[in-house]
Amino acid sequence: MKKILTFLLIGLIVLAGCSNDSGKKDKGTIVAGTTGQSYPNSYEKDGKLVGYDIEAFEKIANEAGYKVKWVKADFSGLMGQLESGRIDTIANAVATTDERKEKYLFTDAYSYIGSQIITSSKNKDINSYKDLKGKKVAGVLGSNHTEALENFNKENNYGFKTKTYENREGALLDLENQRLDGYVNSDSVSAADKNKRGKEIKFVGKPFNVVGTSFPFTKENKDLKEDIDKGVKKLKKDGTLSDLSDKYFGTDTTKEK
Repeated sequence: MKKILTFLLIGLIVLAGCSNDSGKKDKGTIVAGTTGQSYPNSYEKDGKLVGYDIEAFEKIANEAGYKVKWVKADFSGLMGQLESGRIDTIANAVATTDERKEKYLFTDAYSYIGSQIITSSKNKDINSYKDLKGKKVAGVLGSNHTEALENFNKENNYGFKTKTYENREGALLDLENQRLDGYVNSDSVSAADKNKRGKEIKFVGKPFNVVGTSFPFTKENKDLKEDIDKGVKKLKKDGTLSDLSDKYFGTDTTKEK
């Protein structure tokens, strides 16, 4: 009887070390931040978080043996929560910039994006960057595209006015109602917005500032970053991320431009 109990106990210990159907070791829960307002990367549908970044990160984390707990906040708030340790990483098209590399560790890029300015199709006189002189062009507070927009404006002396919004929906609403002349976001997201909103949106010029998007971690979380990085590399190699990109964007954003 003692031998049977011993074998049962050993079996329970072994089972406790495996938490998912694939037999991978359960390494616990990773807390990821996202806006839930960034269609098609991260948005809500029927009360559930969905999108390219959501589905991609959950698959990557599962591959590495982690469950995911989601925390929602505006983008600028997410960066603050990452720095303070309240979340482990961000899954929301975070651009890998030299400035951010000084503060955070980044996984391999799981997508590549360029900054794209869009305007309302009602603005017949706005068709190029030069047409934006004296106009108002906005981006989301804390976004890499907003910083790129300001630099792009100064470097080329286009003369448009820049402003920031807490979230994307507010900017798009003002763009639609012509309280705003232009809005900057990634080219892939802008293409998805155009598909969603149809003739209401048109592109201004070509994308600029092409960068990779990755999952950031604080330097204290090196081991966790390396675990997730392995998942990124595997799912890029086997085509899983390409398939997800095509599903949400209608194009493969995983290839470097």
